[in-house]
Amino acid sequence: PHPGGGGGGRWKIQTVARLAGGGLPKVYSDLSKDKLTGFVVLTAMAGYAVAPGATHIGTLLWMTGGTTLCAASANTLNQWIEVPYDAQMSRTRNRPLARHALAPHHALGFGATAGVAGVAALYVFVNPTTAALGLANIALYAGAYTAMKRLTIANTWVGSLVGAVPPLMGWAAATGGDLGAGAWVLGAMMFAWQFPHFNSLAYTLRADYSKAGYRMMSVTHPRLNARVALRYALLMFPLSAALVTTGTVDLWFLADSSLVNGLMACCAYEFWRHPDPRRSRRLFFSSLVHLPVLMILIM
Repeated sequence: PHPGGGGGGRWKIQTVARLAGGGLPKVYSDLSKDKLTGFVVLTAMAGYAVAPGATHIGTLLWMTGGTTLCAASANTLNQWIEVPYDAQMSRTRNRPLARHALAPHHALGFGATAGVAGVAALYVFVNPTTAALGLANIALYAGAYTAMKRLTIANTWVGSLVGAVPPLMGWAAATGGDLGAGAWVLGAMMFAWQFPHFNSLAYTLRADYSKAGYRMMSVTHPRLNARVALRYALLMFPLSAALVTTGTVDLWFLADSSLVNGLMACCAYEFWRHPDPRRSRRLFFSSLVHLPVLMILIM
């Protein structure tokens, strides 16, 4: 069924008895992609932590709450649009709308409400710049990225922009909306990190993506997919040096980050030389270790 339709009897809504047992919170948590939302919020908090200027716990809490709602909105709207394709992929066929756990209009209402509430909270209790970034990220992810996935491999670059915005939101929240050089370098680092992380994952899922009709590099240009992953893994070195020049971190960060960046770059190089499932998984897991360690070093 079309994601916007009511679906009639084809949509089996959860019974009251099942919802009373905690089913509904889990459905909305899955709809929000809770792990991805948590990751987004953590990178926003990292931006807040390293930004110069006074920090206020109230601002941090409102920024965290508003960012959570914006991320939940973007993820929900993405699933509402993509439900026919999610049902075709083994990785996504158990998502709430794909398994008919919730009517599409309920999901749309939740996504729209979360987006309005999140942007409003950021505007009123944080500042307009942070709110504008939150709104832009909803539009980028649920609008541009979601539509482009079936049209062009450029979707990966747009998706990476989405990942670069949360630390800018955190920085803007801490500084009253002033995005200095450190903020842009931090955002660029998040942008670059997305490629070794996502391209390695996309390689292992290329059969699923092909089945659903998604135009991913791993499907249409597998050698480019590996080359881009390596290119952006290597870019982490000059970006780490650039962060030192902004005064956001000290000179020791250059040495420490080189070790972390080197590990991911080595995995990216091996994946580029011989793309296969084993090397793609190794690069993917190295990226999962890389980012939290790098954020700790920055803070």
